Amino acid sequence: MKKRIFTLLCFASLALSLVVTACGSKADAPPAGASAQGGNNSSATYTFKYTHVAQPTHIANKVAEKFKQELDTRSNGRMKLDIFPASQLGSEKDMYQQIQAGAIDFGSITNAYLSTRSESFNGWFMPFLFSDLESATKSVQTEASQNMLKELGKQGTIGVGYVFSGNRHILMKDGAIQSPEQLQGKKIRIIGSPAIQDFWKAVGAGPTPMPLPEVYTALQTGVIDGIDIDLDALVTQKYYEIAKDLTLTNHMTFPSVALISKSTYDKLPTDDQKIVTDAFASAIIWGLTESITMEKNNLEELKKQGVNVMELTKKDTFIPISEELYKQYGEKNGIIKDFITANKK
Repeated sequence: MKKRIFTLLCFASLALSLVVTACGSKADAPPAGASAQGGNNSSATYTFKYTHVAQPTHIANKVAEKFKQELDTRSNGRMKLDIFPASQLGSEKDMYQQIQAGAIDFGSITNAYLSTRSESFNGWFMPFLFSDLESATKSVQTEASQNMLKELGKQGTIGVGYVFSGNRHILMKDGAIQSPEQLQGKKIRIIGSPAIQDFWKAVGAGPTPMPLPEVYTALQTGVIDGIDIDLDALVTQKYYEIAKDLTLTNHMTFPSVALISKSTYDKLPTDDQKIVTDAFASAIIWGLTESITMEKNNLEELKKQGVNVMELTKKDTFIPISEELYKQYGEKNGIIKDFITANKK
């Protein structure tokens, strides 16, 4: 494990430097989105802003806290970070626009939203590419996943790495799932993303995009029959209180992308740019390992809460649907095609 972490850290640092270099940089004034005194040199002090949609106990916030710690240590206290979790600064659309403008300096934006801004991110939602979360985290090392990040440079943001909430599974109020036939006509709450919707339509279910705060009541009252969910959100939101049948499908993974505002970055002195990128790389690598640990701990917690946990043993029944989506998305986007090729077993 230590060897793998070291390898990932080296890769992340290299990949991050390549992404940032591709986006270009210049140091001319303190960041517009931060409080700064001390002029254009490495003695300047900053108070940066970081935003995301998750709750404080979520891995996204844990990575933000780790980044805060790394910034403070590496800058000898010159760089402070204010973290705004749980959509305090607006929707993801609002957050992303503020990061583009430099009003917010850093953030973690879900792949679901980014897939509506850059088509290649739908590659992460190709079904059944990853057998578990660990195999999903290894895919950050692929050239295709790094090319997705580079595309964000055209939008005024710098994608520095991935933060994994966990793999997706199926929670139902009535019965475990072993085949697409068992999902026919079922209303399943999903995250609104093109590839996710296409998958659930192909399965024969009724995909129902819905904000997270509405899901508990909708599940409780029967508005929906089940949820496409990661274990972190399942534990945090306590959906196990009203739905007890969990099938571990690993049908998709669910990353967010850690972002730097290009406007903020370009205004930092070169030495401070390095502090930021090194601190972020360290936090992201820490997050990859932590997310795997949390996935295991969350599963044990669900079992303690009396959830009926079943493995998907008939994955082959989903193969025709998966292959059709691989073809559909691979033909229209070269990065997605490369991503599928790199990760398909």
